[in-house]
Amino acid sequence: MRVVKQFYNYYLSSERNFVRELTDILGFVPSDLCLYKLAFSHKSFTQRIKASNRNNERLEYLGDAVLGTIVADYLFKKYPQRDEGFLTKMRSKIVKRKSLNAIADQMNLDVFLRSYGVEAVSKSMLGNALEAFIGAIYLDCGHERTRKFIVTRMLKRYLNIRTLETFDDNYKSQLLEWCQKREMTITYKVVSKFKFDNRDRFKVCVLVNNENLATAEDFSKKSAEQLASKDALSQLVVAAVIPK
Repeated sequence: MRVVKQFYNYYLSSERNFVRELTDILGFVPSDLCLYKLAFSHKSFTQRIKASNRNNERLEYLGDAVLGTIVADYLFKKYPQRDEGFLTKMRSKIVKRKSLNAIADQMNLDVFLRSYGVEAVSKSMLGNALEAFIGAIYLDCGHERTRKFIVTRMLKRYLNIRTLETFDDNYKSQLLEWCQKREMTITYKVVSKFKFDNRDRFKVCVLVNNENLATAEDFSKKSAEQLASKDALSQLVVAAVIPK
């Protein structure tokens, strides 16, 4: 009886801590705790406990769609005079994996992931968990409260929108523009595709005038291409400044 009581008290204490920490991030008291627990249940852990169907991937899918829609609406209203190209680029800068990873890190979402069995938290896990978290908020509270959370507690708190307006980290586009001006050809090639941390990882090379100039790898082909483009662009600029 004593052991049962101790376990019960520990469980209640753990639940109270979880609710308190969630409330600090959300700005309101969550209702369906099971949704938020699922949002931080990564596939790598649920596979170990033979519950692979109870991970955060479905919530991540939903959160990704909800985030994209709310960010698009926010930018549409914030920049009434800007064209579709500008709005598309701004949305891409905000919802890209690197930005979400950084926001999730500042929110300390790694604490929740570790609480639910993830031993080694990678950057990509953080961004995925943030999307799943948004999916949980949407199912728990609806569109309006989710919109308020994203705008006031994500965008305005962790991103400098003004800086993003002029910041350009689309290295693939920059490389294409640089080479087109000099009549140089660009080709991207997937060198290999392999599994890492139970996820697909891509190794990509970029060829400029059929010369393999740079190679990079990441969890998406697009991201790997961006990394390879950044390296290739640096090499080309340096070579142009300091010719052989």
